[in-house]
Amino acid sequence: MLCCHVLTARSAFIAGSDQILSAMFEARKSVFVDLLKWDVPVIAGCYEIDQFDNAHAQYLVLTDGKGRHMASARLLPTTREHILGGLYPQLCSGAVPHSPTIREITRFCIERTLTTAERRAARDTLVARLADHALAEGITAYTAVADAAWCAKIHAFGWRCAPLGDVHTISNKRMAALRIEIDADTPRLLREAGIGAQDAAQHPRAMQHSGAGARLH
Repeated sequence: MLCCHVLTARSAFIAGSDQILSAMFEARKSVFVDLLKWDVPVIAGCYEIDQFDNAHAQYLVLTDGKGRHMASARLLPTTREHILGGLYPQLCSGAVPHSPTIREITRFCIERTLTTAERRAARDTLVARLADHALAEGITAYTAVADAAWCAKIHAFGWRCAPLGDVHTISNKRMAALRIEIDADTPRLLREAGIGAQDAAQHPRAMQHSGAGARLH
């Protein structure tokens, strides 16, 4: 069974107190740095962590029955600095969407060691849980930056999704931004497109602390 954890507070990882976050950052390094060769920061030689992994970031992390990382995504508030608004505003033909009810999906990461069937199950479950999470938290839309090929796959998931502008070539990569609308019909649309949670249990856990993956940036 896959379990979905909702996590916050990077400080808990820095303090070494959360194994799920540690495994997620390690998986991100394996996918985005080792596999995809992104030029992004690596901490302690094994964790991919950038400036957006701050106290305002939220993470949806899928684990298996043994607590092993299977897939994850980072959600950033669009009312603060985020990737589309801060790094790629030119991907929007109009104003960059920002609202308390809009989040940016980034670092959509699937564990590299999974089989093809396991990767599909993890991907579909994470997409379904992103929709469930949005409905539970009053999120009305997601935005994202992705390469053009992955944008086509995101559209094919079945939810209401539209480009925010034209495809641009940036650092020899064809990139685009998109907006995903979330409403009560979204889970049904995903199911009709063949996207559904694979026996996933959801465990919301908001951490407070005082102190081959998808090309979603």
